[in-house]
Amino acid sequence: MRRRPSARRPDATARSTTDANEPRVGDRIRVPRVLVIDEEGGKLGEFMIEDALRIAEERGLDLVEVSPNARPPVCRITDYGKLKYEKKKKEAVARKNQVLVLLKELKLRPKTDEHDIEVKVAHAREFLEEGNKVKITVRFRGREMAHREIGEEQCFAVSDRCKDLCVVEMPPRMEGKAMFMILAPTKKKMPKPMKVREHDDARPEGSDDDGEE
Repeated sequence: MRRRPSARRPDATARSTTDANEPRVGDRIRVPRVLVIDEEGGKLGEFMIEDALRIAEERGLDLVEVSPNARPPVCRITDYGKLKYEKKKKEAVARKNQVLVLLKELKLRPKTDEHDIEVKVAHAREFLEEGNKVKITVRFRGREMAHREIGEEQCFAVSDRCKDLCVVEMPPRMEGKAMFMILAPTKKKMPKPMKVREHDDARPEGSDDDGEE
């Protein structure tokens, strides 16, 4: 009678998705021979894994696999807890120094009057000074589609009054029944980007967006 195969035990070297990027440490290093680097960065030489683990234990430190694809794999004697702490600290500092870049949207209509354009310009300058990008949207209705040049005029009416703060990242172009233009802050105003997120102008639109025909 054939014996039924027993359930396979999980491999001790298997790592969960949460620590897939973590190096192997101590008994988790499953290779017969390694090149050992000491805590000062000096090369101790090649050792059988048992001897390398013993050396690290005698020094009260951990054996950490730092180059698993090398031949033989490279391991370092170090304080793994301290190494993880320093890594997290560096990542936290990097995140703190990153700035969220928003894509602010200003909505216009072909019939938007000069006063409302001045209001939009004030908003655009504020957004650019904060280091954000500005998306100018001109929406057309019905017969207004025959006068797209008016949309370009509206876009440039804003960009020309902000040219000391920005560059035109995307010139006016049509998409469906709307024209878009994107302004980006000049390099001296531009923060280190982490992510770009589109964000509408928080101020409610007046007659220039919904009430005109």
